[in-house]
Amino acid sequence: MRSLTALFLILGAMVVGVAHAEKADADKPTNVEANQMAYDDVKQVNTFIGNVVLTRGTVTMKSEKMVVTQDPEGYQYATLYAPPGGLATFRQKRDGGPDLWMEGQAADRIEYDGKSEVAKFFVKARVKLLDGAVTTDQVDGEYISYDSRAEFYSVNNMANGESKPGAGRIRAVIQPRNDSKKK
Repeated sequence: MRSLTALFLILGAMVVGVAHAEKADADKPTNVEANQMAYDDVKQVNTFIGNVVLTRGTVTMKSEKMVVTQDPEGYQYATLYAPPGGLATFRQKRDGGPDLWMEGQAADRIEYDGKSEVAKFFVKARVKLLDGAVTTDQVDGEYISYDSRAEFYSVNNMANGESKPGAGRIRAVIQPRNDSKKK
C-alpha cells in the first residue's frame, strides 16, 4: 500500500506544473485507469499499459502506455506513448480566466519533466491554448517543447528537436490579444 500511496503522490506532483495549471488541481486526487500496471518500488518506476487515462481535477492525460519515474531528489518524469496510429494527449485548465485551457497531442510520445516543468511532444505534435471552445494560439511541428514556467514554445521540423532545411515546415496561429481596458 505504501507503494501505491507513493505513486499517487508522484503523479500528483507531476501534473500540477504544466501551463500554469489551475491551482485547485493540486488538492484533487489523482486517478489512473489502465488495463495493466507494474510498479518497481526499488527503481521508482511505474508503468501503466493499455488505454491509460490519468485524471486529476481539470487535468486529463491519455495514452497507450505511461511510464513514471522518480529521481533520488524526488522529481518526477513521465512519458506517455501514443497507440499505433493514434495520439497521446493531454488537456488542462489554466488559471487566469473562467474557461482557459491548454491541449497537447503527439503521434509518438509526450515527455514531462517535473523538475524543469517542460513538456516535450514528439512527431506530428500540436499544442493549443483555448478560451472556451475558441483556439487562441496553436503550434504544430514534428517537435514542440513547452516551458510552463516561462510560457515559452520551441517548435522544430524534426522529431529530434532540430530544424533542417527541407525537412518540412512548422505552423503557428497566434490570435491578436484584445485589451478590454483600452478604448
